[in-house]
Amino acid sequence: MPQNNEPSSPGISRLLAILGLLTALLASVVYVLEQDMDRFYVFDTDRLHDLAKRGVAEHGNDTRGIVKYIVNELNEKMPGYVNLDEEWVFSNAGGAMGAMYILHARTAIGTEGHTGRHTADDYFHILSGTQVAYVPGEYEPEVYPPGSVHHLRRGDAKQYKMPDGCFALEYARGWIPPMLFFGFADSLTSTLDFPTLWRTTYITGQQMVGNLLKGKL
Repeated sequence: MPQNNEPSSPGISRLLAILGLLTALLASVVYVLEQDMDRFYVFDTDRLHDLAKRGVAEHGNDTRGIVKYIVNELNEKMPGYVNLDEEWVFSNAGGAMGAMYILHARTAIGTEGHTGRHTADDYFHILSGTQVAYVPGEYEPEVYPPGSVHHLRRGDAKQYKMPDGCFALEYARGWIPPMLFFGFADSLTSTLDFPTLWRTTYITGQQMVGNLLKGKL
């Protein structure tokens, strides 16, 4: 007689019940945390924008001077939360290639690609050059000159371009770990630049773990 090799119905039901319980538990934790996320953050978006504008006004086209100005003030106001080891690594994400210092600034030779669709709000404070972005259905690009901020809202996605000499202070606020999949995808499937991937992972992990131990994001 033919044998029935299908999994038993009680086994499937038990598995679905466990998955449903875990999903409900995770959703509950996310919901509770979402109600009071601000207390976990170190940096205020308006103050970062003000700092970026003052850095641009103080140093003009001297991007190195702007970065130093921002790092020094952040470290003075929030000691222990700023990475002072200025190590630059390549960034490959969404078809765009740049370089970043975590503090997060992009690239000297220009780049263009997909922003990604993220679980956090992403703020690009333009320090030098001009960033442009495009949303499907619009007839004109969004233009962000030095001193402006491009707010990519959580769940949105755009095409963006940072031409030659464009640098930005990038600050993401929200659920950061899921963003890493987008950030690592090109390195794992295209460039295969594993030394850069390792350094990026190491620096990011070091900063995230250190801040979590302080109760901050």
